Amino acid sequence: MEINPTAINSKHDRMVTNAKRPKVLIVGAGLAGLTLALLLQKANIPYEVFERAQQIKPLGSAIVLTSQTSPLIRQLGLEEEFNSLSKVLTTINVGKENRQIDFEIAVGSKDAIERFGSETRLIARPVLYDLLLRQIPKEHVHLGKKVLTTKQGGNGVLIRCSDGTEYEGDILAGADGAHSAVRQNLYAVLKEENKLPQSDGEALPFINVCLVGQTRPLTVEEYPDIEKEECQFNRVVGENKPYAWGVFTTAQRTVAYSLVEFLSMETSKEDESFSNSEWGPEAAAVMCEQVRDFPIIAGGDKKFTVGDLVDWTPKEYISKVMLEEKVFQTWGGCRTVLLGDACHKFNPSGGAGATNAMHDAVILANYIDALPDHPTTDDIEKAFLAYKNDRIQWVEDVFEQSKLFRSMVDRGIKATIVRFILKYAPAAVMKARNERQASYKPQAAFLPLDEVDPLVKAVYQPSLHAKAQARERIAQEKSASSL
Repeated sequence: MEINPTAINSKHDRMVTNAKRPKVLIVGAGLAGLTLALLLQKANIPYEVFERAQQIKPLGSAIVLTSQTSPLIRQLGLEEEFNSLSKVLTTINVGKENRQIDFEIAVGSKDAIERFGSETRLIARPVLYDLLLRQIPKEHVHLGKKVLTTKQGGNGVLIRCSDGTEYEGDILAGADGAHSAVRQNLYAVLKEENKLPQSDGEALPFINVCLVGQTRPLTVEEYPDIEKEECQFNRVVGENKPYAWGVFTTAQRTVAYSLVEFLSMETSKEDESFSNSEWGPEAAAVMCEQVRDFPIIAGGDKKFTVGDLVDWTPKEYISKVMLEEKVFQTWGGCRTVLLGDACHKFNPSGGAGATNAMHDAVILANYIDALPDHPTTDDIEKAFLAYKNDRIQWVEDVFEQSKLFRSMVDRGIKATIVRFILKYAPAAVMKARNERQASYKPQAAFLPLDEVDPLVKAVYQPSLHAKAQARERIAQEKSASSL
C-alpha cells in the first residue's frame, strides 16, 4: 500500500465506499496490547499484534487488580479462572528491617463484594499475561517483529520491521512500553510539523531502578506464609540505605518480589545507559549481590533474606528494570494512538500500571468499535481525542497517587511525613478515597454489561454511548447530503 501522507484529513462518500471495519495493528504484546487485542477479537474488529521479543518469557513480579477491573474481567468471561489463579489481598504490611510491622494499609474489606462488586486480588504477572494470551488466536500474534519505522496518511498506516517485513492497516496502536518506537515515530513527525508540545519532546525521566522476580513453588517449611489463604503482602523500608522491598505470596505457592533502589542525580546518570534495555537477567546479577542480606518478613521464626528468594528463583526469571515516571500530553495523531506505558508511565509503588493499561484498552476499543465502516482520518482522530479526554483526568490522578506511594517507601523527611499520614489517616478519609477509586470501572460497550450492582456505583462512562452518538452523527450527515 502506498501511504498518502498529504491526505491526513481526506474525506470520502460512505455511500459509495466498500464497507469494512478498520484493521488495527497493535505494536506490543504486553498487558495493554493483549487486552486491546482480546477486546477487538470480541468486537469482530480485524487486528494483528506485533511483539519485538522472539519468545514470551515469564518475567515480572505480581499485579494487584481491584474492583476497577472486575466488571471487564466478568464481561470477558474470565472471572472464575482469574479468581482461581489469584489470591485475595486485604492488607499491605509496612515493616522495618527488624522484621516488625510498623503499620498496615487496608486495601480490601470483609464487605468488599457488597460495597465494590469484588475483592482486591493479587496475581503473578506472568500468570495474568498467560491468561490473556491464551484467549487470543495464535495466528494474530507475531513474535520477533521489532518495529523500526511507521508511516501514516489519509488512506492507512504501514509499519516496517527489522526483519524486512511490512504490514498495512487502518489504525496503529502503540502499546510498546515506556520507550515506545511507535511514539517516537509519531512524535518525530509532529515535531517537524511544530505540533508537539515541548514537554513531550523531553527525555523520559527516571529516578529508580527495580529488581523483580518470582521464586519456584515453595513448601511451608521453606516459607511459612506460603500456605496462608490470603496474599501476604509485606514491604520493608530500608534503614540508612536507598532501598525498599516487598514480597507477595501467590496462588501458585510462589513468592513474587520487588526491590527498588532510589537513585540520586549522580547514580541515575550512571544508570542512563540502561534506560533503553529490555527486561532481562543480564542487568540483575550485580544488584542481586548487593541486596542478598536484606531481611524479609516471611512468617515463622526463621530469619529469611532476599538472598533466599534469589536462590529459589531461576536466574533467567530475575530482571532489573527502570522505573520511569511521566504522563505524555500527546496520545495520538492521524491514524496512530498510544496506550499503556507508551503514553503514561507510573511508578509501580502505587500498583496502578496494569489497571490503567487495561482501562486504556477498554476505552480505546469502545471508540474504535464506534467508528463507522471505512472511517475517514477525521473520524479516527476524533475518536482518539475522545479516548484521551475520557482517560486523562483519571490517569493524572493515579500518577500523583503513585508518586505519593513512591514517597512512602523513599527516604527523607517527605517520606516520613507520608508514612505518618498513611499510618494515622482517619478511617473516613481512607474510605472516601477507596470509594472514589472504585467508582471508575470501565466496561466494553459491545459486550453484555456487568450485572453486579455494588453499593458504590460506577461513574458515568462516555465511551459506552459513543456508538449511538456516532450513528446519530452519520444519519445527520446523510440527511444533509440528500437535501
